[in-house]
Amino acid sequence: MKIEEQVISKKRVLDHGEVFTNKREVNAMLDLVKQETERIESRFLEPACGTGNFLVEILGRKLQVVETRYAKNQVEYERYAVLAVSSIYGIDILQDNAIACRERLFEIFNQPYTIIYSDKSQEKCRQAVKYILDRNIIWGNALTLKTIGENSQPITFSEWSPVNSNMLKRRDFTFKELLSHASIQELPLFSDLGEDVFLPDPVKEFPLIHFMRVADAE
Repeated sequence: MKIEEQVISKKRVLDHGEVFTNKREVNAMLDLVKQETERIESRFLEPACGTGNFLVEILGRKLQVVETRYAKNQVEYERYAVLAVSSIYGIDILQDNAIACRERLFEIFNQPYTIIYSDKSQEKCRQAVKYILDRNIIWGNALTLKTIGENSQPITFSEWSPVNSNMLKRRDFTFKELLSHASIQELPLFSDLGEDVFLPDPVKEFPLIHFMRVADAE
């Protein structure tokens, strides 16, 4: 039986408190909200995502639902798979973790997609997924609410909302404003269950675009 590594180095534990959660514990915790992990559009944010142990399991559950429901229709499968990916968000203070998390999430999408559709699978769908993961998994500090690097900026998340059949609406929000709302408001954010929600002001809005062409919005 393969033993999962929970610690990369003592230095990383001392400097960043980095200890990864085992798959068994991850799934036990996710099972407490099992219904939400299997709802395709239910959004999850991991503010210290590491290499994505929680996010990988969540996306895997969502994509299993997508496969069960839509595998016989490639366009529908692609649309809902992209929506599932777009619901996953993460922040990590270490750049290599953020990169590894994006790569793992992409493979969770790409492996079944390639197996199911083989030579009919589309590169533009893969590129859309990669673009969304680049936007959603951020190298940053969830305490300072800023990205890390030479040009540090406030952490900004994109909301990807389905409109009509194959279109997405992207709106960008600062993490700071979302957290400020969470601490003082009672209404939920971004609900897709139909109840009243608090609507913060986006810092930027983008025109409607086909889900396969989300990268073109820039």
